[in-house]
Amino acid sequence: MKKLLSLIAVAGIFAFVACGPSAEEKAAAEQKIQDSIAQVEQTRIEEEQAAAEQAVNDSIAAAEQQRIQDSIAAAEAKPAKKGKK
Repeated sequence: MKKLLSLIAVAGIFAFVACGPSAEEKAAAEQKIQDSIAQVEQTRIEEEQAAAEQAVNDSIAAAEQQRIQDSIAAAEAKPAKKGKK
């Protein structure tokens, strides 16, 4: 009886292991992982590009603002000419 139960247990274990994922399923899972990694990398690159573009735009805006402030300061520093001829 013990031999029969052992044989059934071993057969059950083999059946359980045999029901694992096939090579196609494993390849599909690996491809899904690779696609996910590629998508994350693409998103990271796009975010870096957007951040760099934003930094350039901020720098341009700051330079423009500084130019305006300098023009105002220069205009205020000039003595006013009041029609002396």
